[in-house]
Amino acid sequence: MESFVSEHSSSCESRNPTWWKRRTLMEKNLTLLTAVTMFIILMLAVALMTTLLITRNAGEILPPNAELNGLSNKGIWPGRSVYNEIKDTNKDNVCLTKGCVWAASDVLDKMDDSVDPCDDFYRFTCGKFIKETIIPDEKTSETTFSEISDTLLNQLRAIIEAPTYENEPKPFVLSKNLYKACMNKSRIEDLGLEPVHKIIKSFGGWPVLEGDRWDGGSFNWKDSVYRFRKAGYSVDYFIDFSVSIDLKNSTVRAIDLDQASLGLSREYLSKGLNEKIVAAYYDYMVDVAILFGADRERAVKELRESLDFEIALANISLPMEQRRNATAMYNPMSIDDLQRKFPSIPWLEYINTLLAPHHTLTPDEVVNVNVPKYFHDLEAILSNTPKRTQANYVVWRAAAASVSYLNEKLRNRQLGYSTVVSGRTEREARWKECVDIVSGSMSLAVGSLYVKKYFNEDSKKSALEMVNGIRDEMYKILTSVEWMDEKTRIAALEKAKSMTTHIAYPDELLDVEKLKGFYDKLEMSPDNYLESILNLTKFGTDYSFSKLRLPVNKSEWITHGRPAVVNAFYSSIENSIQFPAGILQGSFFSNDRPKYMNYGAIGFVIGHEITHGFDDQGRQFDKNGNLVDWWEPETREAYLEKAQCIIHQYGNYTSPEVGLKLNGINTQGENIADNGGIKQAYYAYNQWTKRHGLEPRLPGLQDYTPQQMFWISAASTWCSKYRPETLKLRITTGYHSPGEFRVLGPLSNLPEFARDFKCPSGSRMNPVQKCKVW
Repeated sequence: MESFVSEHSSSCESRNPTWWKRRTLMEKNLTLLTAVTMFIILMLAVALMTTLLITRNAGEILPPNAELNGLSNKGIWPGRSVYNEIKDTNKDNVCLTKGCVWAASDVLDKMDDSVDPCDDFYRFTCGKFIKETIIPDEKTSETTFSEISDTLLNQLRAIIEAPTYENEPKPFVLSKNLYKACMNKSRIEDLGLEPVHKIIKSFGGWPVLEGDRWDGGSFNWKDSVYRFRKAGYSVDYFIDFSVSIDLKNSTVRAIDLDQASLGLSREYLSKGLNEKIVAAYYDYMVDVAILFGADRERAVKELRESLDFEIALANISLPMEQRRNATAMYNPMSIDDLQRKFPSIPWLEYINTLLAPHHTLTPDEVVNVNVPKYFHDLEAILSNTPKRTQANYVVWRAAAASVSYLNEKLRNRQLGYSTVVSGRTEREARWKECVDIVSGSMSLAVGSLYVKKYFNEDSKKSALEMVNGIRDEMYKILTSVEWMDEKTRIAALEKAKSMTTHIAYPDELLDVEKLKGFYDKLEMSPDNYLESILNLTKFGTDYSFSKLRLPVNKSEWITHGRPAVVNAFYSSIENSIQFPAGILQGSFFSNDRPKYMNYGAIGFVIGHEITHGFDDQGRQFDKNGNLVDWWEPETREAYLEKAQCIIHQYGNYTSPEVGLKLNGINTQGENIADNGGIKQAYYAYNQWTKRHGLEPRLPGLQDYTPQQMFWISAASTWCSKYRPETLKLRITTGYHSPGEFRVLGPLSNLPEFARDFKCPSGSRMNPVQKCKVW
């Protein structure tokens, strides 16, 4: 058979066939296969050489004017690179240990990766948590903090419910006795209101209960304060009285006089009865008085007058926004001067009676008056307010302070009021409430038992390493920040380097003899709950007041001996940071997961606390904890301008759930600490990576680099779901922004975040205008 080609071939081809034509079919196929193979090998060689070249240059620091993904380094600290990142393109390097699997599961349970991280990183990281979390009826919110607190409560329960053994040290027996008293509901019901009625009688009676029998001639507001002191109630209902460290000489203590502690926040009371929560507070007052035995008609009338008196106290009190200037709150004067300025109050008698039996002061003793105008206005209000109204107010405060420790009828009414304020509709399990009370009021004894049984000592070493690395980054910031003059810079560096660190717990907490010495004078019975609580309050007040003449030990173990809490602290007076054992666990910290998770979570917290030393309040104190203006005028003005940017930024955030704007002034200190803290933690992690090398990725999250996981870890610690009432309360009275804005605010201010997630300029998480203090 002739082929079609042959029919149409030229005479030339037929006469002189080519090399290809002379090849058989098999030879032709083999030749083609060889050519394709050689071409593939050549392409692979080119790709390999390109990869090696990129890898060789990947760890280099970008030059000052470098740009990556369209993002310039403008606004980064002078003298520092945009980032010190080692590129990680190996998605197959995955950690499959138990700790890594748990960490990945925790992140994935909260994340909604359908959200664009450059549009809303909070909902990208926490969206699933927000959608799927149902707040239990007994809770006001669900957060990462509350999840760890629940774990902690179960651990503490096991400790406190353990049987008392023979010759068990007194501090531990006292803790267990208080828990038994709290849990013994039948005994509380049997006692009824008899114990509290007896106490109120000793105060001269509650006018709304006594009716026309009440003898107003013997009442004096200051005498009621003296009786409260002896009984174990607060002495702060007219004047806040405390023994504090002197702000300008932190080696000594002084008497501190301040505006009254109120039954409801000043921010609400000052709005009057038109405010829903104030109206609920008034209804609660009336109903408690009726449950105590008052006539309703009388209670409605007299407690309205009592409420008006408390509103008057609120109106003469200084708002939170005006209390942030420590210098303005420092007004030392002798008792003699105090007497001349505010003559209607017998100051020497008043102060000595409250301090008895520990101290007797003389008229030349200097005390600090936080808000002098308050005392001037208080004199006028007291002189114009009937004694019956004053008495109804102050005994109401004592009655309200007692309700939690009394019968279920009163506690149920308290829950009704709490529902209006916070939104929760049920009380938490009784054991949780009792564990909370015992661990809070017997913190040294319970803390000692906790660290012995549950704390992993390796965590302390790892946390200290992180603290040191993050502090180093703060030093670099202070060294390079462009708006600070050299004199102020030197003082700032000295302060940062003088900052002391308290991690987990003090060693003395495990010394049983020291614990026994501290609790030696405290007695509590498992049969009378209210009496035990009042004994505790009196014990705490005695301890505080007895320290007036004692030297200040800023590293005292008692001050730092509360390890069983999920929180962290900075003290301006001590210039110290504290990270209790309770927060070194769960989503915040674990030795069994990659460091990027720890640096993003507890590292953020560490940096936050360090930065508090340089926020709007912390910056007012020097390295020794003294209230000293160590800022040069031009630098101070530059700082205030930068802080104002933060105030404006957060003050323009609106919570979508409740439609309230944040208070940028009240939250500025925490916001400044968040912004500086996460930056320090990020750079500290990159430094750790340079020393130790790349870490593996997490299973199910292989697409995210270690740097991206740092940000995800940081954001996930603030996953929060609040009841609307609680969110309103937090925004109105709190110093911390809600969790959503603790993510959106700092991360949108950081070019480093925008670079790691390739967020285009002008996107929500990479705005053109950014705020930066540190």
